[in-house]
Amino acid sequence: MPVIGFGHVPGTVPVAVARVPHRMPAADPATDGTHTHDFLVLFYAHRADGTVLIDGRTWAVTDGDLFVIAPGQVISVGHPFEEVATDGWTVWFPADVVRPGMSGAYSSWRTHPLLFPFARGTERAQRLRIPPADRAGWVERFAALDAELRARRDGHQEAALAHLTLLLVAAARLPTGVADQLRSADEPLLAAVFDVIEQRYHETISLADVAAELALTAGHLTTVVRRKTGRTVQQWIAQRRMRQARLLLGETDLTVAAISRRVGYPDVSYFIKRFRAEHGVTPVQWRDAAPVPGQRSGTMPAS
Repeated sequence: MPVIGFGHVPGTVPVAVARVPHRMPAADPATDGTHTHDFLVLFYAHRADGTVLIDGRTWAVTDGDLFVIAPGQVISVGHPFEEVATDGWTVWFPADVVRPGMSGAYSSWRTHPLLFPFARGTERAQRLRIPPADRAGWVERFAALDAELRARRDGHQEAALAHLTLLLVAAARLPTGVADQLRSADEPLLAAVFDVIEQRYHETISLADVAAELALTAGHLTTVVRRKTGRTVQQWIAQRRMRQARLLLGETDLTVAAISRRVGYPDVSYFIKRFRAEHGVTPVQWRDAAPVPGQRSGTMPAS
């Protein structure tokens, strides 16, 4: 099962948007064939009459449908949404773009109000209905985000995140009847895995450690997590560590060695190797390319 990563680029805002059915970039989540991804997706079908297969379930796609697709969900399409929508938009972004004011992106999928539509586990897609009177406004929101990302004027990163927030607020404010359908799926094991990773990613934790804490065999845990998310426990640990490393590189003056230790890599050379393999640049190069915040410090700023 191909797992598509977001493809972080130093110095760029981690949000992407594309018009449907216009030609999309190679990094677009709507890749031909069956795949999953490690980021969140909003797919708005302004004009549509087709179907899409998500987690083995066929969904009808009609005018005004908004799909919220979480990391790990399996998408099966013959072509990138072109056969299901004649006019629409797709936005995709990693979960840590929305700062939850708490530690960890994983718990935020279940508790942050702006990510609530995504927090129903990994086995059911969500299809929301945009009222006809509101659909033009939704198109304007997507278009405004697209314009900011294309123009890249001064302050475009902050503006793009603001436009994304407005989209998420609009989704969270959909009628109560829709919100009642967004109850989290009962995924206690998966939630427990992410909780352990969140609590211990800064340690030299392994698959065996996570399995032992949950009183499971490593083989069983690997099978369940891979089936439900498309990734292994080790890959989720590495992703959590890299997320924290990017944050520390961009918002503190900590040395690379100090960051390496803080994210669970006692060997700084190994950390640099893993970071370069993931991002195509070294930690120092990433820091040099990142926008300079108002003030960096040796400790984390308040969220």
